Amino acid sequence: MCLFQYEDDPEPEERVPAGPLYVPVLPGRAEVVVRLFRTPLGARTAVGFTSAERLAATLGAGQRWIRLSESALRAMTEPVGASLLTVDPALTAPAVTGTATAAATGAVTTPVPQAPGTIARTV
Repeated sequence: MCLFQYEDDPEPEERVPAGPLYVPVLPGRAEVVVRLFRTPLGARTAVGFTSAERLAATLGAGQRWIRLSESALRAMTEPVGASLLTVDPALTAPAVTGTATAAATGAVTTPVPQAPGTIARTV
């Protein structure tokens, strides 16, 4: 930890605008629906990428997307409980498949990725 504070050093919690983002959307819908994810600890998060190539590398080439500013994405997702924004996540976990026991009991399982910076596939 640095003992000295400098005027030009940003605070750790200070939000820095990310610029226009490539935001994944749900496929097969007439309207555009932003896709939400979960952090490794289970909190809902919106996700944006700084390039279409990064989005395709993480979520696959077939993932549909729209361009939104950071403020527009936050305004759309905060009312539904996704107050976090993850920019350029490196990893995603595969979609969860239910087991016969879970299907019989009606239980829903949610993956908890282990790698830092990992997000679950879809909320």
